[in-house]
Amino acid sequence: MAGTGPVRRTAAKAASEADARAAGDAKAAGESATNWGRSWDIGIWTVIGCYFMLAFCPFIVTYFWMACDSFQCSIVAPVEYVQAHGFEQLYHNHFPKPTVFGFQLYFGWLSFQAILYMLLPGKIGYGQTTPAGHTLEYVVNGLLAWFVTHALFIAGSLYFGLFDASIIADNWGALLIAANVYGYFLTFFSYFKAYAFPSHAEDRKISNSAVYNLFMGIEFNPRLGKYFDFKLFHNGRPGIIAWTLINFSFAAAQYNRIGYVTNSMLLLNWLHLVYVIDFFYNEDWYLRTIDIAHDHFGFYLAWGDTVWLPWMYTLQSHFLLRNPIDLSTPAFTAVFAIGMVGYYIFRTVNNQKDLVRSTDGKCLIWGKPAKVIRTEFATTDGKIHRSLLLTSGYWGISRHFNYVGDLLISLAMCLTCGTGYILPYFYIVYMSILLYQRIERDHMRCKGKYGDYWDQYCKEVPYKLIPYVF
Repeated sequence: MAGTGPVRRTAAKAASEADARAAGDAKAAGESATNWGRSWDIGIWTVIGCYFMLAFCPFIVTYFWMACDSFQCSIVAPVEYVQAHGFEQLYHNHFPKPTVFGFQLYFGWLSFQAILYMLLPGKIGYGQTTPAGHTLEYVVNGLLAWFVTHALFIAGSLYFGLFDASIIADNWGALLIAANVYGYFLTFFSYFKAYAFPSHAEDRKISNSAVYNLFMGIEFNPRLGKYFDFKLFHNGRPGIIAWTLINFSFAAAQYNRIGYVTNSMLLLNWLHLVYVIDFFYNEDWYLRTIDIAHDHFGFYLAWGDTVWLPWMYTLQSHFLLRNPIDLSTPAFTAVFAIGMVGYYIFRTVNNQKDLVRSTDGKCLIWGKPAKVIRTEFATTDGKIHRSLLLTSGYWGISRHFNYVGDLLISLAMCLTCGTGYILPYFYIVYMSILLYQRIERDHMRCKGKYGDYWDQYCKEVPYKLIPYVF
């Protein structure tokens, strides 16, 4: 979705072109212009797709919740019910219902996480330079927030008995309604904020489609104050911190229901725990991923982080509550191995890139000097920046070999649910589509950002994901 053509030929030419673009578009539209970043001109099919996603994404999440809550996680049973009894009966008997307690629980959770986000100490991390030339600071305190949250939840439920550990699972439908209300509010608030009081006006992108602007966002890094960053907070706190808490609560609900926790539920909790702890331990790394470094903040991230991520990424725990499974020792071992191999690949691939960046390419990768392409790119303030593209180690095998690890971990999470149902495998299908889309978006962004350097990189590393396949 990025622009077209190289960014620079020489430093002087790049600076003059960037200044001309910025001046011209500032006069015409009051925003910065650059040929790398989110799209400007949107086609009709993209517009139709945005309308569809805005209208039907909540229904998709509700459908999956309902399939598990009322129909033992059968993907076709709700449709059969409608055929037999009509949609009105389905809505009346099986759709989630809002409750006062559900809203109190959800917005209390949001408020508590916001307090932790603002008050807990943490080191200062730095994002990548934005198209307008900003390098923003972030307070990286997610790991401490994760420990505080889980310690208080476990102590309050299991030690002091203030509430049942299954409280999240028991109110999952009501919480879904509350989260949707907040997700849509955040979407429209962010849209309004982008026009009324943007954090960095020169980094906004306003396309020719209002619905695309709403869906994909206008502001690049919307903030309240200096450090309350919408992206980092909503992805990490109501999203990823909640992930392990949700799974723990569903494990507690399973214990309440059948008197013990199955080995499949334990394995699922372990796989999610490893992934989440790794995320927060390396939270500074997240600042340089596509969410922070490319995406603007609209429905895609606002509603996606608050609803899609916590509900659709934890489908397996909902499934295992309704369909308890004890894996055989060979099956358990195989699934565990797939997950841990995936995690090893995911982490070591990203560590190689971080090592190269921190040493300016003066390091060893797999025992040999790192091979890099030294690049230059321009921002709309006329400045020239330098960066590295790693072409050895994992990054010489394919441009996104880290996604191979991601997909293996995702597959293992699905395999904890056995092979008798389709629904738990939605996650690996969705992740495959998501990562393919990210590969294409990253390619367009890097093509616009690095120009000829990116063409050189693609020649040296021709495969996008799987060597000799894709």
